[in-house]
Amino acid sequence: MKKIVCCLCAFVLLLSLSLPAMADRMYLIPDSDSRRLTEAELWEWDRESLSFIFNEIFARHGYVFNPGGKYDLWFSAMPWYQPNASSDNQKYVYPYVSALEWDNYHLIKDVIAKMDAWGFKAHDNSLKCYRDYTPPQGGWTLTGFSFLNLKANQKLAVYSAPSAASWRGANGKAMVSTTGAVWAAGWEQGWLLVYYETNNNSIRVGYVDGSALRGSVSLHKYLSFDYAAATVTKACALTDDPMKARITMANLNAGASVTYLSTFVNQYGEVWDYVQTWVGGQQARGFIPQGCLNYTLDNGIDGWK
Repeated sequence: MKKIVCCLCAFVLLLSLSLPAMADRMYLIPDSDSRRLTEAELWEWDRESLSFIFNEIFARHGYVFNPGGKYDLWFSAMPWYQPNASSDNQKYVYPYVSALEWDNYHLIKDVIAKMDAWGFKAHDNSLKCYRDYTPPQGGWTLTGFSFLNLKANQKLAVYSAPSAASWRGANGKAMVSTTGAVWAAGWEQGWLLVYYETNNNSIRVGYVDGSALRGSVSLHKYLSFDYAAATVTKACALTDDPMKARITMANLNAGASVTYLSTFVNQYGEVWDYVQTWVGGQQARGFIPQGCLNYTLDNGIDGWK
C-alpha cells in the first residue's frame, strides 16, 4: 500500500496534543536511527514522503530548518522535535549523525534520485512504477538532460569543465557535431553542459562554449551545483561516460580531495556522483559511482528538494 505523508497532515494538530509517550509513533520511520533501511521498503513510499523521511534523520538531532518552510512546519508539530538553539547545523548536527544514519541518508537519496530520473510525480504509487519501469531500449539517458535542436553543421570543441583551460577528451581533440543528436542539461558561466555519442561508440559529457554556437538555443536552464568539499573513500575510476562505455579519464585513490557537484542517474538506474578534480594538471569534471565519497552539503539537508 502506498504511504503518503500528506495523509498524515490532517492529524498533525490532534497528535501534537497527545501524551509524550506517543511521540515514538509520530516518526515516519521510528527506527531509522537504529536499523539499516532497505531499498524495497523505501519504494513503498511516494517521492514526497521520502523527502520528509530524509529530513527526519537530521531532525532527530535538532536540525534547524528554513523558518516557515514545509519541513519547519512539519517537524515543529512533532513533540519529539527539539530544534537546536544555533542554526549552525554543520557544527551542531552533522557530527552527531551516526554512520548508520548516514548510510540511510545516502540510500534514501539514491531512491529519490531514481524516482526523479524516471519522472515520478510527488505522489505516484512508487512501488508499482518501480516494478513496471523498463529502461529505454538502446537509448542513453541521464537525469536533467533533454534533446536539444541545434543549428546543424557546427563542430564545437568539448571540455570536461566550463573552461577552455580544462581537461579535454580524445587526447585534447574532443569535438561534437551538431549534425548529430545532442542532449543538454543547462548553462554555467556561458558554457552549455551537453552529452553526445562519439565516433568510438561511447558517450561524452562535457561543456561547449556558448559564444561559439550559431543560431538560437531554446534551452534557458541554468545549472546549480553544490560545490561541497569531498574525500574519496575508496579507489575508483573517473569517467565522462556514465551511460555506455565508462572510459576512464583518471583513477582516483582513497584519500584524494575532490569537489562534489551533483548526483545523476543513468538509464539503468545507476547512481553517479559528479565531481570536480584535477587530471594531468588540468581542472576536470567527471563521474564516479556513488558510494566512493564522503561529504556534507554546505546548503544543509533542507536544500534537498
